Amino acid sequence: MIAYLRGKVLTTTAETVILEVNGVGYEIYCSGGAFRKVTVGQTAELHTYLQVKEDGMTLFGFDSVKEKEIFLKLISVSGVGPKMGIGVLTCLSADEFAQVIATADVKRLSAVKGLGKKTAEKIVLELHGKISAAEVMSASGDTPTAVESAPHRLSAADEEAVSALMGLGFTRTESTQAVKKARDLGAVTVEEVIMKALQGGI
Repeated sequence: MIAYLRGKVLTTTAETVILEVNGVGYEIYCSGGAFRKVTVGQTAELHTYLQVKEDGMTLFGFDSVKEKEIFLKLISVSGVGPKMGIGVLTCLSADEFAQVIATADVKRLSAVKGLGKKTAEKIVLELHGKISAAEVMSASGDTPTAVESAPHRLSAADEEAVSALMGLGFTRTESTQAVKKARDLGAVTVEEVIMKALQGGI
């Protein structure tokens, strides 16, 4: 089983990364989080899951062990294969997916491309209560104590900045944290908030 790879990123496509490890190029289908940590020409580290079938083998890549664990729980649901699982974790970050499960947000989950309402309902039903807050925050690099009992309401201007950052491909959690940090650094206008958030690398 190939559980981890470290090497140079040769190329990327819409779905995959080609990672060169000791002269061998591995094609890896990556989650959104994994994609955001790779840069062509740079060294990258990915936690992986190897799917072995009669017609071949396929590698799937993740940015953390916890994200991989959530993926494994996701594909444990009957009818959910690895490619569908990686698709879910491309549209939703690990913590967003866990929030969807915790709140039984079938509508949001069924919006994932290729995932119908019935399958979304099945995923929510089977995984509800199986993904803990500790797993979610660990996947995000935080600790369980960082979870707030109620979400902080954003101003209209901050919501605009968050929407703009999400439009650039970042998750809502990443965008919200970046906006808060930008405000702490003295940003006033929406444009300043977005600029400082991007300069900070989100």
